[in-house]
Amino acid sequence: MSNTVRFTAYKTIVKREITRFMRIWPQTILPPAITMTLYFIIFGNLIGKRIGTMDGFSYMEFIVPGLIMMSVITSSYANVVSSFFSMKFQRSIEEILIAPVPNFIILAGFVTGGVARGLIVGAIVTIIALLFTGLSIDNYFITVTVIVMTAILFSLAGMINAVFARNFDDISIIPTFVLTPLTYLGGVFYSIKLLPEFWQKVSLSNPILHMVNAFRYGVLGQSDLNISLAFVIILGFIAALTVATLYLLKKGIGIRS
Repeated sequence: MSNTVRFTAYKTIVKREITRFMRIWPQTILPPAITMTLYFIIFGNLIGKRIGTMDGFSYMEFIVPGLIMMSVITSSYANVVSSFFSMKFQRSIEEILIAPVPNFIILAGFVTGGVARGLIVGAIVTIIALLFTGLSIDNYFITVTVIVMTAILFSLAGMINAVFARNFDDISIIPTFVLTPLTYLGGVFYSIKLLPEFWQKVSLSNPILHMVNAFRYGVLGQSDLNISLAFVIILGFIAALTVATLYLLKKGIGIRS
């Protein structure tokens, strides 16, 4: 297969993914925007005034990077897991499997769709944040790199969830019992410095904590954790999940049944 044909296949999958979530934007784009607006109002305006400052920033400024990251994580994950599982459920995935399209092209297409939705939602949340507080980016390279890598990572995670899911209930188990707790415990609403020393060490095992802090460093120029370590962790997870997903697609686990 020539590179031109591969690119055409990739472009077709990406176009399908973007068209799919944009066509149902009241379900894919609007809910995260409303949810994050409520977070800004309740935690930022109401509770934030009582808290005061956090690490030298107003509480509203402190939580903005975490809320943006939260919206990107949930949106990129949800897009891939729902799209790929729907194709499995409707058995339309067979059309892709019988086509002479390499597995890495299929994976890249779905992941790109997840990243696109994550970044669009993240951009909307950022615009909403500007209505509540002044937001300036301290380091554009780190900010953009971290948010794109995070969207890629959770798009891959969503793909793995979709591969193993047997019914629609299965695609909500991981987000409910794993993703949501890790996100809320990932330093979105608090500084890790507030925790006792033991729980600080325990929290370091949460990868989302490193992602949120790396993104916060890009936006505010300050972080509780080592940024270089955060990049290593994110890249490590991306590499591991990519290898795992390509293996699952090659073996047809959860698909050819």
